[in-house]
Amino acid sequence: MASQCLFAITLSFGYSWLLDLFWAPYNSEVTPPGFDMAAIDFRDRLLDGLGGDWPEPCPLNTRITQTEQKDGYRLVSLDYEVEPGDRVPALLLVPDGATSSKPAPGIAIWHQHAGQYHLGKSEPAGLAGNKMHHTGVALAREGYVVLCPDALCFEDRRDPTGKLKTHWYERFEFLRYVVAGKCMAWKNILDMRRAVDVLAGLEEVNADRLGCYGHSMGSTHTWLVGPWESRLKCLVGNCCLPTYQAIHDNHMLHCFPNFVPGIHAHGDTPDIAALIAPRALHLNFGETDSGSPIGEVKRGIKVIAKAYEAIHAEKNFSHYIENGVGHVLSPEMWRRTKSVFARHLKT
Repeated sequence: MASQCLFAITLSFGYSWLLDLFWAPYNSEVTPPGFDMAAIDFRDRLLDGLGGDWPEPCPLNTRITQTEQKDGYRLVSLDYEVEPGDRVPALLLVPDGATSSKPAPGIAIWHQHAGQYHLGKSEPAGLAGNKMHHTGVALAREGYVVLCPDALCFEDRRDPTGKLKTHWYERFEFLRYVVAGKCMAWKNILDMRRAVDVLAGLEEVNADRLGCYGHSMGSTHTWLVGPWESRLKCLVGNCCLPTYQAIHDNHMLHCFPNFVPGIHAHGDTPDIAALIAPRALHLNFGETDSGSPIGEVKRGIKVIAKAYEAIHAEKNFSHYIENGVGHVLSPEMWRRTKSVFARHLKT
């Protein structure tokens, strides 16, 4: 939620000039099939705002460092190369029934933010944090192969020099990408696409049945990576669709990965999520979640639904708003999440 990311946009610390960067116009060059020209133009501008095309993938050079048998699944510690010299640590959960002769669907989980930089992959993998978010374990026990990577600035990807702690290192990375003509979202999308490379390359995984899930910042990551990763057939986000309009109107502080320079001149976050169509997308929301004001959420849902309807894929978009709850993963939200994955990845 917004209050959990108070560090994120403290631009009053001499960085107010960055606000101007968020709204400058950009161009682009990617054309998805089945979209009208307005959507194509928006996608192009989004690519430019992010920082342009991603590099040709380098070899993953995956290294397994530890394997442990758990109740119903195998827990594997590994790391892989996303760019030359930049390795991402991750935890892989392989259900006992998944083999090369009987591969299972694969799901990548993008962890939350919550201002808890010591937590990343370990929370969804069930090793630390809030049990409500031990979602990787729950999905592995449902028969999915699950990959939980660390996002930049979290857990084992904090400042390697040890100089910058907590939000200071995230601010450093954000600024480092901005002056290079990119943004942190560009880097996060690159890292997530490499995570999909890892999943797709596992012999225990059916590469035609891949999905992703995220709560909070992980939900943001879900709709950010979705337009650029067609191998993800089913995407679920829980509790995070902050619009730039709501951020402006309510003076909200939000996480750095939410911000794409220049894009608000051409659209908003629901327009980004709409680019996932026609692939399956489900979004959960809490009615009282202050990080995603419900009025803006409802307007955003209409934008996304319209995009799916325009290409006759309305059955592939669903959402759920739970009354009286905030920034949580409720039992009903989780039930719906599992149902969507089962429908689109198991049948």
